[in-house]
Amino acid sequence: MNDKQIPSPLFFPEQLGSFMLPNRVALAPMTRCRTTQPGDVPNALMAEYYAQRAGAGLMISEATQISRQGQGYSFTPGIYSAEQVAGWRLVTDAVHAAGGRIFLQLWHVGRMSHASFHDGRAPVAPSALLPDAQVWVVGEDGIGRMVDCPLPRALGIDEIAAIVGDFRRAAANAMVAGFDGVEIHGANGYLIDQFLRSTSNQRTDDYGGSISNRVRFADEVISAVADEIGPQRVGIRLSPYITARGMACPEIISTILKVARLAEAKRIAYIHLSEADWDDAPQIPSHFRHELRRQFGGAIIVAGRYDQSRAEEIIDIGLADMVAFGRPFIANPDLPARMANGWPLADFDPTTLFGGDGRGYVDYPAHAVSR
Repeated sequence: MNDKQIPSPLFFPEQLGSFMLPNRVALAPMTRCRTTQPGDVPNALMAEYYAQRAGAGLMISEATQISRQGQGYSFTPGIYSAEQVAGWRLVTDAVHAAGGRIFLQLWHVGRMSHASFHDGRAPVAPSALLPDAQVWVVGEDGIGRMVDCPLPRALGIDEIAAIVGDFRRAAANAMVAGFDGVEIHGANGYLIDQFLRSTSNQRTDDYGGSISNRVRFADEVISAVADEIGPQRVGIRLSPYITARGMACPEIISTILKVARLAEAKRIAYIHLSEADWDDAPQIPSHFRHELRRQFGGAIIVAGRYDQSRAEEIIDIGLADMVAFGRPFIANPDLPARMANGWPLADFDPTTLFGGDGRGYVDYPAHAVSR
């Protein structure tokens, strides 16, 4: 049997929570900033975008703020208003009509924000520490720019409980909006990740100090969301080896594995590893991947500059169940079909990533098959 006759593991079915997925190619969450203003409302253009990519075994939506306080970038969608829920229903109806499955990624950015989103007030965080990072903000001139994040203020205990409640309500709203499940964003230097790391969390109360305390917020969010919609409709995204934004915590691997054990105890559907995707980024060592497998019995999704060959390899050796693709899905809405048939991949235009209209968003064509 030659290589072309060997079936790709990317196109085997996959049991994820209560869903039997037709393939193991996932659409990674990607911020595209195309909502209707005012109100950060999902719209028909976004419905078209996601429906075009419904050939994925699973789609994970762009990060979606659970409250106004949770926003850190211009024109990103929310899931806390009636208008936003109705807008997302356009998306889920279009995806389901095209035969797809879609989870909503629940997001609170924490200190990765700007005062312009909070009526001039400081963003919130576990501790009042600068993130050494920038966010994309559209000014009064209508132009989006990367701007420095200001010094945040530390959350009070009662405010932490309120945010857990916001995650719960957002999950409930996602079900009303027709999503198949939700992914909790616990990665990439945002609020949950900020609580996990000693470099961003210097609290001295029950949410800081020891690993057990630093995972408390993540545990409460997982518990609240799983209790609200059922654990088999819940995943969480984690980024153990990403150190940007002042997040290089020396205890993060032990902390992430603790979160994995908590996720296993709740029997949630999956863990999604956000792996660094720049040229000189650290690679995730195999011993961590094996340990994660031992600690967590659900599905493992990986994302981070995978091509088809690397994706097939990590599934073949049993260290991942699905692979999520980001940038390749932008210019190739039919990416699974292109991979399955060996069709060439198109390149995307990086100048149209954030904001704008349908250009560089819904105008990438599917592969033209010669007849």
